Amino acid sequence: MIIRDAKELARQWVAEEGSRTPGFHGAFFTGSTNWLPDEAALPPSSDVDVTVVRNDADVTDKPGKFSYRGLILEVTHLRAEQVRSAQDVLGHFHLAGNFRTPNIILDPTGELTALQAAVSRDFARRRWVRARTGHARSLVSERLRDLDESQPLRGQGLSCLMSAGVSTYVLLVAGLCNPTVRKRYLATRELLAEFGHLDLYPALLATVGCADLSAERVTHHLDQLAQVFDAAGEVRDSPFYWASDLSATARPIIIDGSREMIDRGDHREALFWMAVTYGKCLMVLDQGGSVAALERFEQGNTELLADLGLRSYADCRRRIAEIEGLLPHIEKVAEQIIAAHPEIKE
Repeated sequence: MIIRDAKELARQWVAEEGSRTPGFHGAFFTGSTNWLPDEAALPPSSDVDVTVVRNDADVTDKPGKFSYRGLILEVTHLRAEQVRSAQDVLGHFHLAGNFRTPNIILDPTGELTALQAAVSRDFARRRWVRARTGHARSLVSERLRDLDESQPLRGQGLSCLMSAGVSTYVLLVAGLCNPTVRKRYLATRELLAEFGHLDLYPALLATVGCADLSAERVTHHLDQLAQVFDAAGEVRDSPFYWASDLSATARPIIIDGSREMIDRGDHREALFWMAVTYGKCLMVLDQGGSVAALERFEQGNTELLADLGLRSYADCRRRIAEIEGLLPHIEKVAEQIIAAHPEIKE
């Protein structure tokens, strides 16, 4: 399926079902489809992201990932007040990139269309690029404070991974790139190579702990992840907002998509989201699964964290310090990318 056809299916879903969401205000495309040409092929390990904007205050429910006429959609809800102002969107590193090109699916009031035009006009202005890198940097600071000694090791490891992973967004946003989730390290490597800063990349991998891992070892962890992923997917009443990411519908994205990356030689880039997903699977099993299931899969995660150099709280504290120590260099490179980027203007 090509991107154009996938988007058309998504539009049909919005017209038939999404528009009946309580408080419906409009809908727009988010994610990687906004960064790809219409004639590009949609990989089997990809979904199409749609955000439904609602006028009501409660948007905590999330349809998440589901299949629609052979297409995997991921639908998220957003409060209308979050997309009222072009200035607010331009300073938000996750939102702004979605509006850099036409992305509106349905817009009964015309407000989203006007917003998209305004954001697109100023997206590459230096002040807004710097505002978004600052927003990404603030999220890194939040994640660095998440480490909690009272958590089990799986939770501590997840905190370290998320702290490391968010730091790549500082660079991606500076380079006007999509702050993608699963492929963030692959995108960051390509950006650094383009602007002559590839020497930073090994240090970024080191903050994950995967710089020296072999493809064989990563494949072993993927095989373990596939088992715990299926077990977590059977827990139907998960309280977590992202639970649909662990469903059978989502399996081709994380399991098959990770295997594709390993087969291409991008095993280190695949490992970050694999490790995050493993930790999330254990969270689901801890909340709603059996004790036996949790104990069965805990060892695999412990082995994975050990391969990443995270065997204790002390290891996690050292890793957080390493991430903090690298941040000034990341920010310096981000500023150099902004200065050198041909599309960024005053």
